[in-house]
Amino acid sequence: MNDSSRRRFGLRRPVVAPSLSALIIAIVASLGHPSAVAAERPHVLMIFTDDQGYHDVGCYGSEIPTPQIDRLAAEGLRFTQFYAASSICTPSRYGLLTGRYAHRSDDGLTGALMFLSDADADRGIRPSEETYVARLRDAGYRTALVGKWHLGHGDAKFWPTRHGFDSFFGHTGGCVDFFTLRYGNRPDWYRGRRLVEPEGYATDVITHEAVNVIRDAAGSDRPLHLLVSYNAPHFGKGWNGELKTTENVMQPKPEDLRRVAEIEDPLRRAFAAKVVGMDAGIGKLLDTLDDVGIADDTLVIFMTDHGGDPDYGGANEPFRGEKATLFEGGIRVPAVVRWPGRIAPGTTTDAVAAAVDWYPTLLEAVGVREPAKRSDGEPVDGRSILPVLLGESDGEPRELVWRTGSHAELGRSSWAAARSDDWKWVRPPDTDGMLFDLASDPGETTDVTEKHPDVASRLERLATE
Repeated sequence: MNDSSRRRFGLRRPVVAPSLSALIIAIVASLGHPSAVAAERPHVLMIFTDDQGYHDVGCYGSEIPTPQIDRLAAEGLRFTQFYAASSICTPSRYGLLTGRYAHRSDDGLTGALMFLSDADADRGIRPSEETYVARLRDAGYRTALVGKWHLGHGDAKFWPTRHGFDSFFGHTGGCVDFFTLRYGNRPDWYRGRRLVEPEGYATDVITHEAVNVIRDAAGSDRPLHLLVSYNAPHFGKGWNGELKTTENVMQPKPEDLRRVAEIEDPLRRAFAAKVVGMDAGIGKLLDTLDDVGIADDTLVIFMTDHGGDPDYGGANEPFRGEKATLFEGGIRVPAVVRWPGRIAPGTTTDAVAAAVDWYPTLLEAVGVREPAKRSDGEPVDGRSILPVLLGESDGEPRELVWRTGSHAELGRSSWAAARSDDWKWVRPPDTDGMLFDLASDPGETTDVTEKHPDVASRLERLATE
């Protein structure tokens, strides 16, 4: 690699070993400057949104204005073939944090955990299921989760602070009322393990807390990993006092509705209002990084947990399918990464990548040994995409697998899918599998199983065995 390429991606030239005296001077100087540590081990801000589809972000072609997310894309790298770990909330989060497919989880977390379900009261991410966050904390990072958890509730063993997070401020269930911050009429907002009753709109409450975490960490000699898990633009979980039951309801702020008044469809407009309110919050996070002087030392990741739900205003064009399906619309998601001095600004990649890849990628980026394995030696399912981020690779052929579980309460049946290079095999509920060539048919309109039976059989085995 020549010098200009190294400068472009922030890589160092080979250096001659310094003299002993020069080395001592350098070490002493670095001890007095925490920012020198941050330059080697970046702060990591991951922004993870809820039920936001491929067509729900401005820089992906949406009519919804998202200038702050678009700013990240303009200053970093935008993926066009990035995949969620699942098309459902709980397994998507499991895959992100563990780097492993949810069908490998101890509790079979292939469906959404239900906050009021007796069957789900003792299910969640188990103590033995290691997260990349725990590895970062062991490496000296200060770690914080602000927002949605949805990987177990009630028992302390499921708590974020048992899985690598130094601090937690948010809710454990799949959704809350955006104005009362309760699950229907039941409290579900915590600081650590203590129930609290914050005032405000959920998106703003999450943003305000995340801003404070960034400010508190700026003066520390420990690098920060902050996961901001917005519950927007997911529907709210309201309470119907007359019927004495919870209800799913879109809950945009009136002032945000006015910002998207030109959108005619009322459902889409309500959804868009939640998106623009969240985008404004993301802008506050980015501004805070600038204000405290750590923006240049921070790796920022934006992605969504799975495809949008058209029943609540989400959109996934130009792809087929939606949330809870394994067509592209359910799992191909927006993903943008900014890392000043390392990632070239204004770039786009067609490399195939997935949320399970963040486990090895982040650990490699901060210098943790054996990033592709858990501390018990077991491999993760993701693989490092650091070369893609740094512009050193266009990506290698990938094999990815997805499975969802049946869920009678939500009226869902199980799906299975696999991708290998440009081939995609999908088996919807109660039907035979279908094979698609995504290179020529990204909309998954034409089943080519009869033309390529051997490929279909191989991907079926990959997905189901």
